[in-house]
Amino acid sequence: MNLTTLLQLLVSSTLLYAAPLILTALGGTFSERSGVVNVGLEGIMVMGAFSSIVFNLTFASQFGSWTPWLGMLVGGLVGIAFSLIHAVATINLRSDHIISGTVINLMAPALGVFLTRVLYDGRGQTDFIDKNFGISNIPVLSKIPVIGDIFFSHTYMPAFFGIVVAILCWFILFKTRFGLRLRSVGEHPQAADTLGINVYLMKYAGVLISGFLGGMGGAIQAQIISLNFSITTIAGQGFMSMAAMIFGKWNPLGAMGAAIFFGFAQSLSVTGAYIPIIDSIPSVWLQVAPYLITIIVLVGVIGKSEGPKANGVTYIKSK
Repeated sequence: MNLTTLLQLLVSSTLLYAAPLILTALGGTFSERSGVVNVGLEGIMVMGAFSSIVFNLTFASQFGSWTPWLGMLVGGLVGIAFSLIHAVATINLRSDHIISGTVINLMAPALGVFLTRVLYDGRGQTDFIDKNFGISNIPVLSKIPVIGDIFFSHTYMPAFFGIVVAILCWFILFKTRFGLRLRSVGEHPQAADTLGINVYLMKYAGVLISGFLGGMGGAIQAQIISLNFSITTIAGQGFMSMAAMIFGKWNPLGAMGAAIFFGFAQSLSVTGAYIPIIDSIPSVWLQVAPYLITIIVLVGVIGKSEGPKANGVTYIKSK
């Protein structure tokens, strides 16, 4: 295997695993920028994955190659529905953010498997989908000598979609009135309230956007990697996304970069056999590497990173 082919394999495999993490990390960024901790991203990804696979299996014959993209939108809408539970619990009912998110994480896998058994004759997993994102070439860019072969040929469109969304999210958060209001609510909701900003509305917006992006992340994971739904379709990707969000300092571009890094760590279990030195490491260590790196990042970065000042603090208008 020559160097160009090896680099192409590394890049495409990294983007494959990074795509769902990018969108979910962006979702977490919006939620926490509004002051609501969304630990339930894992559960939201689970339901996004489940709903997208069911949609894909049901409507693949009607929508053809557009099916996985429409399934991604369906996963996002279901993610909104589940994030609404978290929003009501934390914003209106003033429950603890961590407990509410944990409940969603516990509920979603059980509900997904239960509905799978109901819909698919008692089986614990769905059939495999025929219409998936698959490998493709980026028009025009794939024709660039060398660079096109490495970065834009035989790659995965959802990853580039995630990169574009990350840039758009950065613009929205830091260059628009909506983004300024959202960030002000996460930093000092009382001050924002005195300026006429609807604090509750901004918090709802942040949480629902996180649900939409997290649901799409789960849908991509299911339709690009596992190609079906089972209890193991989402296995820690939601928590990796939270780690990427923290590592990226609650900045969409930073979160995207961290998600790509975690995607590279996940890809090593597949590509490690082709990389000198790494090929001598036992495969079991490469498989657990993403989770070890997540722990190391959280331990090493959380103490040094400063999130929004009012993140996780219940806002009571009368105070």
